[in-house]
Parts: sequence; structure tokens; C-alpha cells
Amino acid sequence: MEQLNLPPFEANIKKINGMVKIMDVLRKKFVALTPEEWVRQHFIHYLIEHKGYSSTLMANEVSLSLNGMSRRCDSVLYNRDMTPLMIIEYKAPSIEITQKVFNQISRYNIVLQVKYLVISNGLKHYCCKLDYEKGQYIFLENLPSYDQL
Repeated sequence: MEQLNLPPFEANIKKINGMVKIMDVLRKKFVALTPEEWVRQHFIHYLIEHKGYSSTLMANEVSLSLNGMSRRCDSVLYNRDMTPLMIIEYKAPSIEITQKVFNQISRYNIVLQVKYLVISNGLKHYCCKLDYEKGQYIFLENLPSYDQL
């Protein structure tokens, strides 16, 4: 897999029934090791090991209903009261982060109404804080630690 712009971690990778899989620490099961999953697992480990996020307050593949259609957020971070706080969208390193990706995560936020939107392809990372009173996004230079949220 490609080297990412994230700290390395000890990935638990196995070949199961001829398919390469990686342990998803949040779902607690092996999942197909796709380029997007490689980014997801790196980013999740980064949040836990370097930013103080609790694995018990995060979930992967969170289902939601938007305009009668079923959608899935790649990851959601929750407050301690289990209110959604952040949506994280991952793309494979080969996928450029464009306005289309921001539109996708913004649609998910119509339902969840979080304070932070994060997008990463493993090479570039974007974090926006939403100011609902002013109706604007504030791009942050760095991803805040959990205590700063």
C-alpha cells in the first residue's frame, strides 16, 4: 500500500480466503484492504494515538437516511453524550479532493448537524469548523485534539 501523510501504525493485515484484509479497530473485524480502507485505518489510528480521540466515541460506516435514500458516513465522532460531533470522509490517495467531495460530506451534515467536517485522502487533509450562526465554514490549519473540540 501507498505511503501516506499520516504517522505509521502497526496494521493487523491477514489474507483470508484469498483476500487481503485489515483489522478495523472500530468495527472489531477484518475488512477488505482497499486504498480507501488503508486511509481510514491510518486516520483512525492517528486520531486515537496522536489526537486523544476515544475509539468508544467513534464509529465507521454510519448509516443515515437523506431524502429517503440510505447513505453511509465513513466515520463519525461523537461527544460524550453520543451527539454527533464530526463527520470524516475518506478517499483513496489517487482521488483528488474536490468540491464534489465537500458537497458529499455537506449533504451528510444536513442530517447530522455536526460541528466539524474532515476529509482526507491520506495525503491531504481538510478540517472545517462550522459556524451555524454566521452560516460559514472555517478551515482549520490543524486537526484539533479531542480536548480542543
